[in-house]
Amino acid sequence: MALIKYNDRSLRNLTTAPAAVTGNSPGVLVHIKTLTASSSATLAFVDGTDSVVLDNTYPIYKFELINVHPATDGQKITFQGNAAGGSGFNETITSTAFDAEHSEGDANSFSYNTSGDQAQGTAYQPLSQNNVGNDNDQCAVGNLFLFNPSSTTFVKHFIYTGSSLNSGDYLSHDFVAGYFNTTSAIDEISFKFESGNIDSGQIKLYGIKDS
Repeated sequence: MALIKYNDRSLRNLTTAPAAVTGNSPGVLVHIKTLTASSSATLAFVDGTDSVVLDNTYPIYKFELINVHPATDGQKITFQGNAAGGSGFNETITSTAFDAEHSEGDANSFSYNTSGDQAQGTAYQPLSQNNVGNDNDQCAVGNLFLFNPSSTTFVKHFIYTGSSLNSGDYLSHDFVAGYFNTTSAIDEISFKFESGNIDSGQIKLYGIKDS
């Protein structure tokens, strides 16, 4: 098996039109779409909408959450998927979650988060492991990787690492991993806060080439 090197320096090759990207080396990040929130209930990458596709073009898809700010104080940012032809964003998920916290008052903790995991659940999966605050300077950021979503043989693994500032002025370093327990292809992904709108922020979708 060949070793594939994923190099974020390839960001210099990104354009808003995937077909215009000339970098063909393994590891190149190809920009597919950017969604920008403005008091939005959800930000959803929907199959066939404005050329959004999660298919076998790329073995790995990366979602970048940038300054995602809740309208309602104290909410976790979450995500879910749809299998091809499905609806409702309620696929079965098994996941694990932990975080490290440090407050502006110098309190700290490190723990597994039982409220952030699922065991064959169909709810939206929490990504931020604490309640994101809605002060003007509070938000969540992070990277979510989805592996081989077009496979009809294997479950679909995901890994998230992020940072969020919660309503109690704690910085949380968030770690989440899991899988969609389906052998059907996953072709749609939706993000939302547990309650209230996404007041502002962006989510960018990239494909990562392997050849």
